[in-house]
Amino acid sequence: MKVEFAPLSMPLQRRLQTASVVQWVFSFLALAQCCTAAFIALFFTRFWLVSALYTAWWLIDWEKPSKGGRRIHAIRNSIVWRYMRDYFPIMLVKTAELDPRQNYLMGFHPHGVLAAGAFLNFCTEASGFSTLFPGITPHLMMLSLWFRIPFFRDYLMSGGLVSSDKESASYVLQKPEGGNMLAIIVGGAQEALDARPGSCTLLLKNRKGFVRLAIKHGTPLVPIFSFGENDLFEQVRNPRGSWLRQLQHRLQQIMGISLPLFHARGIFQYSFGLVPYRRPICTVVGKPIPVQKKHRPSEEEVDQVHQKYLNELWKLFEEHKAKYNIPEDRHLEFI
Repeated sequence: MKVEFAPLSMPLQRRLQTASVVQWVFSFLALAQCCTAAFIALFFTRFWLVSALYTAWWLIDWEKPSKGGRRIHAIRNSIVWRYMRDYFPIMLVKTAELDPRQNYLMGFHPHGVLAAGAFLNFCTEASGFSTLFPGITPHLMMLSLWFRIPFFRDYLMSGGLVSSDKESASYVLQKPEGGNMLAIIVGGAQEALDARPGSCTLLLKNRKGFVRLAIKHGTPLVPIFSFGENDLFEQVRNPRGSWLRQLQHRLQQIMGISLPLFHARGIFQYSFGLVPYRRPICTVVGKPIPVQKKHRPSEEEVDQVHQKYLNELWKLFEEHKAKYNIPEDRHLEFI
């Protein structure tokens, strides 16, 4: 006999969607702090052996975030991420086929405040990455300092996150069997300080390290633009040159992460809070840009490929902006 379950009511679905997003917003800082506290606290209990054994394992496994990580498919396929997808909603769009025998380096733009599109599309299966790009394994780069937190590092790697250093990138891109995709949020934490609704400013004009990396390995570059990524939060006004922006830059230099002062809606009201607005995100993956392999490219060669990448990203934005309610007179600004 076939058993059928009644669908969830709309109010319950919305509560689950909101809960999943709240979990995502607060998980990084809160979970990181809880993991650190638990690791230390266990040493002062009868379960001290857990932390002692984990310390030994941690030392043995220290290089894993730079060696492709260790994904756990059960976590990537969790239903929690599907609720998060439906909250905004978030959608992944393919514009060209990717050869699973080839490795790819993808540039993700813009960063937004919390990089929701990058996380959900490449660190979970909620938007169907494996269905859209069969045979391709995604890896998303993240600041290395997060992988120094006990227990938390394992949670990050379970989704496909890897550390953001050259050794980590090279490990993924030089795999001879192909089928690997390395996504880099090129604007980084600094670009998050310009993330506000309607913004089309990308910190990309002088960011050429990812291009040099692609040339070194002969890896095709793939531009990605995530429409709606900047619309999830309002941000306290911090124009360049202001005391607030200078303070944020200084803290970024010290801590390695930026601290945008953002706000949006609350959990039970829509006036003020830290829960992102329910605004759609559509992450559009462009077509691969062939790159000729050269171990030590000249500055001129890097500049040529970089300019070609800028042109393709501009073209991708212009071709799709009308579909996502971007005004005709609004264009990308590279700084």
